[in-house]
Amino acid sequence: MFRTTIQVETHGEGEIVNLTPRIEQAIAESGVREGLASIFVTGSTAAVTTIEYEPGVLSDLRRALSVIAPADIPYAHDAAWGDGNGRSHVRAAVVGPSLSVPVIEGRPGCGTWQQIVLLELDVRSSRQRTVYVTVQG
Repeated sequence: MFRTTIQVETHGEGEIVNLTPRIEQAIAESGVREGLASIFVTGSTAAVTTIEYEPGVLSDLRRALSVIAPADIPYAHDAAWGDGNGRSHVRAAVVGPSLSVPVIEGRPGCGTWQQIVLLELDVRSSRQRTVYVTVQG
């Protein structure tokens, strides 16, 4: 088993960071040719998923998340904590903090247009995110 940490500085709600090159590097460093990579972001206002990393579908994803957890409705979390990121927690919970990807011939087993991405969902202007990549083979 191999584990590494990826640090990502984000710059606000809605930013989508393509992690694919860093995941490919982690898998290469692991030396695993066949196995499984687990990608996990810490924190309850960020998420990881796969998507085609192109402007149109990234915009569509942002819009879909804004429909699921709109900015203009009250959240019990905001009433309790006053930090205004109740929607961020809900959006992150819907997408999820982790992803498993097969390792095939030393590379992530993603489709042609499928990239691994980090979603920054917090309302703060910037965050330092920690992503753990664990590779088993």
